[in-house]
Amino acid sequence: MMFEQIASDAAAGRFDDWALSTVIDENVQSPVISKAEFFRLHAAAGIAATWPIGNAGLLHVYGYLLSRVVTPFGLKGDRWRNGELAAQFGLAPAAFLLDAADAAGETVLQRVTDAALPHLAHPAGAHGDVLVIDDEVPGDATFFRTTVVSTPGQPGAALIYGVSEGSRMRVVTAFPLANPSPASLDALAADPPRMRYNAALAALPPRTALRRRR
Repeated sequence: MMFEQIASDAAAGRFDDWALSTVIDENVQSPVISKAEFFRLHAAAGIAATWPIGNAGLLHVYGYLLSRVVTPFGLKGDRWRNGELAAQFGLAPAAFLLDAADAAGETVLQRVTDAALPHLAHPAGAHGDVLVIDDEVPGDATFFRTTVVSTPGQPGAALIYGVSEGSRMRVVTAFPLANPSPASLDALAADPPRMRYNAALAALPPRTALRRRR
Protein backbone atom coordinates (compact mmCIF):
# COMPACT_ATOMS: atom_id res chain seq x y z
CA MET A 1 0.00 0.00 0.00
CA MET A 2 2.80 2.42 0.88
CA PHE A 3 4.54 2.03 -2.46
CA GLU A 4 1.28 2.42 -4.35
CA GLN A 5 0.77 5.72 -2.53
CA ILE A 6 4.33 6.80 -3.33
CA ALA A 7 3.70 6.09 -7.00
CA SER A 8 0.50 8.15 -6.86
CA ASP A 9 2.34 11.03 -5.17
CA ALA A 10 5.09 10.91 -7.78
CA ALA A 11 2.59 10.95 -10.66
CA ALA A 12 0.86 13.97 -9.12
CA GLY A 13 4.14 15.83 -8.49
CA ARG A 14 3.52 16.04 -4.75
CA PHE A 15 7.15 15.50 -3.75
CA ASP A 16 7.93 18.90 -5.30
CA ASP A 17 6.19 20.45 -2.27
CA TRP A 18 8.86 18.97 0.01
CA ALA A 19 12.41 20.13 0.55
CA LEU A 20 15.61 18.18 1.21
CA SER A 21 16.47 16.33 4.41
CA THR A 22 19.20 14.14 5.76
CA VAL A 23 18.26 10.64 6.88
CA ILE A 24 20.75 11.05 9.77
CA ASP A 25 18.68 12.12 12.75
CA GLU A 26 20.32 14.94 14.71
CA ASN A 27 19.15 13.56 18.05
CA VAL A 28 20.55 10.05 17.74
CA GLN A 29 23.24 10.77 15.11
CA SER A 30 22.33 7.70 13.09
CA PRO A 31 20.07 6.90 10.12
CA VAL A 32 16.37 6.48 10.87
CA ILE A 33 16.06 3.95 8.03
CA SER A 34 18.61 1.74 6.30
CA LYS A 35 20.48 2.72 3.16
CA ALA A 36 18.55 0.03 1.27
CA GLU A 37 15.22 1.50 2.41
CA PHE A 38 16.42 5.01 1.55
CA PHE A 39 17.18 4.06 -2.03
CA ARG A 40 14.07 1.89 -2.38
CA LEU A 41 11.85 4.82 -1.40
CA HIS A 42 13.55 7.20 -3.82
CA ALA A 43 13.48 4.66 -6.63
CA ALA A 44 9.74 4.17 -6.10
CA ALA A 45 9.24 7.93 -6.39
CA GLY A 46 11.54 8.26 -9.40
CA ILE A 47 13.75 10.71 -7.48
CA ALA A 48 17.53 10.71 -7.77
CA ALA A 49 19.19 10.99 -4.36
CA THR A 50 22.66 10.69 -2.88
CA TRP A 51 22.86 9.14 0.58
CA PRO A 52 22.20 10.55 3.14
CA ILE A 53 20.35 13.52 1.59
CA GLY A 54 16.94 12.88 0.08
CA ASN A 55 13.41 14.16 -0.33
CA ALA A 56 11.94 15.24 3.00
CA GLY A 57 8.47 13.99 2.09
CA LEU A 58 9.75 10.51 1.39
CA LEU A 59 11.93 10.46 4.50
CA HIS A 60 9.75 12.25 7.05
CA VAL A 61 6.45 10.69 6.00
CA TYR A 62 6.98 7.25 4.48
CA GLY A 63 10.48 6.73 5.87
CA TYR A 64 9.31 7.53 9.38
CA LEU A 65 6.47 5.03 9.04
CA LEU A 66 9.12 2.41 8.22
CA SER A 67 11.57 3.47 10.92
CA ARG A 68 12.18 1.34 13.98
CA VAL A 69 14.91 3.57 15.43
CA VAL A 70 14.03 4.79 18.92
CA THR A 71 14.77 8.48 19.52
CA PRO A 72 14.42 10.56 22.71
CA PHE A 73 10.89 11.34 21.46
CA GLY A 74 9.97 7.74 20.64
CA LEU A 75 9.50 6.24 17.20
CA LYS A 76 9.49 8.75 14.35
CA GLY A 77 6.34 7.24 12.84
CA ASP A 78 4.31 7.76 15.99
CA ARG A 79 3.52 11.32 14.90
CA TRP A 80 1.53 9.90 12.00
CA ARG A 81 0.04 6.95 13.88
CA ASN A 82 -1.12 8.25 17.25
CA GLY A 83 -3.57 10.91 16.06
CA GLU A 84 -2.21 13.85 18.07
CA LEU A 85 -0.77 15.70 15.09
CA ALA A 86 -3.83 15.04 12.95
CA ALA A 87 -6.03 16.52 15.67
CA GLN A 88 -4.04 19.77 15.63
CA PHE A 89 -4.96 20.13 11.98
CA GLY A 90 -8.64 19.50 12.71
CA LEU A 91 -8.52 16.03 11.19
CA ALA A 92 -9.71 12.64 12.41
CA PRO A 93 -7.14 10.74 14.54
CA ALA A 94 -6.65 8.16 11.77
CA ALA A 95 -6.14 10.75 9.02
CA PHE A 96 -2.42 10.07 8.60
CA LEU A 97 -2.68 6.28 8.53
CA LEU A 98 -1.94 4.51 5.27
CA ASP A 99 -5.18 2.54 5.18
CA ALA A 100 -7.37 5.54 6.08
CA ALA A 101 -5.86 7.64 3.30
CA ASP A 102 -6.11 4.75 0.87
CA ALA A 103 -9.78 4.16 1.66
CA ALA A 104 -10.49 7.77 0.68
CA GLY A 105 -8.53 7.49 -2.56
CA GLU A 106 -5.78 9.72 -1.15
CA THR A 107 -2.24 9.32 0.17
CA VAL A 108 -0.69 10.11 3.53
CA LEU A 109 1.73 12.55 1.92
CA GLN A 110 -1.14 14.29 0.16
CA ARG A 111 -2.99 14.73 3.44
CA VAL A 112 0.08 15.95 5.33
CA THR A 113 0.96 18.41 2.58
CA ASP A 114 -2.58 19.78 2.41
CA ALA A 115 -2.62 20.21 6.20
CA ALA A 116 0.87 21.65 6.73
CA LEU A 117 1.81 23.73 3.71
CA PRO A 118 -0.80 26.52 4.13
CA HIS A 119 0.53 27.22 7.65
CA LEU A 120 3.99 27.72 6.17
CA ALA A 121 3.04 29.59 3.02
CA HIS A 122 0.41 31.87 4.58
CA PRO A 123 0.57 31.78 8.40
CA ALA A 124 -2.16 33.71 10.18
CA GLY A 125 -3.41 34.02 13.72
CA ALA A 126 -6.92 33.33 12.51
CA HIS A 127 -5.74 29.87 11.45
CA GLY A 128 -4.26 29.09 14.87
CA ASP A 129 -0.67 30.07 14.00
CA VAL A 130 0.58 31.30 17.36
CA LEU A 131 4.28 31.60 16.52
CA VAL A 132 6.12 32.25 13.25
CA ILE A 133 9.93 32.36 13.07
CA ASP A 134 11.88 33.09 9.90
CA ASP A 135 15.61 32.35 9.77
CA GLU A 136 17.47 33.28 6.59
CA VAL A 137 20.62 32.15 4.87
CA PRO A 138 22.95 35.19 5.05
CA GLY A 139 23.40 36.82 1.66
CA ASP A 140 20.65 34.73 0.09
CA ALA A 141 16.88 34.93 -0.42
CA THR A 142 16.47 31.47 1.11
CA PHE A 143 14.84 31.29 4.52
CA PHE A 144 13.51 28.61 6.86
CA ARG A 145 10.16 29.08 8.59
CA THR A 146 8.90 27.58 11.83
CA THR A 147 5.15 27.82 12.44
CA VAL A 148 3.51 26.62 15.64
CA VAL A 149 -0.20 25.81 15.29
CA SER A 150 -2.48 25.60 18.31
CA THR A 151 -6.05 24.44 17.85
CA PRO A 152 -8.62 25.63 20.43
CA GLY A 153 -9.91 22.75 22.51
CA GLN A 154 -6.96 20.52 21.64
CA PRO A 155 -4.08 19.87 24.07
CA GLY A 156 -0.60 20.54 22.74
CA ALA A 157 0.24 22.06 19.38
CA ALA A 158 1.88 21.27 16.07
CA LEU A 159 5.23 22.53 14.82
CA ILE A 160 5.68 22.81 11.06
CA TYR A 161 9.03 23.54 9.46
CA GLY A 162 9.76 24.51 5.89
CA VAL A 163 12.06 26.40 3.56
CA SER A 164 11.50 29.02 0.90
CA GLU A 165 13.95 29.08 -1.97
CA GLY A 166 13.00 31.83 -4.37
CA SER A 167 9.22 32.22 -4.27
CA ARG A 168 8.18 28.69 -3.32
CA MET A 169 7.70 27.36 0.21
CA ARG A 170 8.39 23.66 0.72
CA VAL A 171 7.72 21.47 3.74
CA VAL A 172 10.54 19.84 5.71
CA THR A 173 8.64 18.26 8.57
CA ALA A 174 5.76 18.47 11.06
CA PHE A 175 5.42 17.05 14.55
CA PRO A 176 3.34 17.50 17.72
CA LEU A 177 4.43 19.74 20.59
CA ALA A 178 3.31 18.51 23.99
CA ASN A 179 3.76 21.82 25.81
CA PRO A 180 3.10 24.99 23.81
CA SER A 181 3.24 27.23 26.89
CA PRO A 182 4.34 30.86 26.48
CA ALA A 183 7.62 30.01 28.22
CA SER A 184 8.33 27.09 25.91
CA LEU A 185 7.51 29.15 22.83
CA ASP A 186 9.78 31.93 24.09
CA ALA A 187 12.56 29.35 24.55
CA LEU A 188 11.99 28.05 21.01
CA ALA A 189 12.25 31.57 19.62
CA ALA A 190 15.39 32.26 21.68
CA ASP A 191 17.36 29.31 20.26
CA PRO A 192 20.23 30.50 18.04
CA PRO A 193 19.10 30.41 14.39
CA ARG A 194 20.25 27.36 12.44
CA MET A 195 18.89 24.76 10.07
CA ARG A 196 16.82 22.38 12.19
CA TYR A 197 14.96 19.08 12.17
CA ASN A 198 17.35 17.36 9.74
CA ALA A 199 16.73 19.93 6.98
CA ALA A 200 19.35 20.17 4.23
CA LEU A 201 20.05 22.34 1.21
CA ALA A 202 21.92 21.45 -1.95
CA ALA A 203 24.63 23.96 -1.06
CA LEU A 204 24.54 23.78 2.77
CA PRO A 205 24.78 20.90 5.27
CA PRO A 206 22.31 20.30 8.11
CA ARG A 207 22.63 22.48 11.22
CA THR A 208 24.17 25.39 9.27
CA ALA A 209 23.94 28.68 11.21
CA LEU A 210 21.32 31.14 9.96
CA ARG A 211 20.28 34.73 10.68
CA ARG A 212 16.99 35.71 12.32
CA ARG A 213 14.71 37.85 10.21
CA ARG A 214 13.31 40.82 12.09
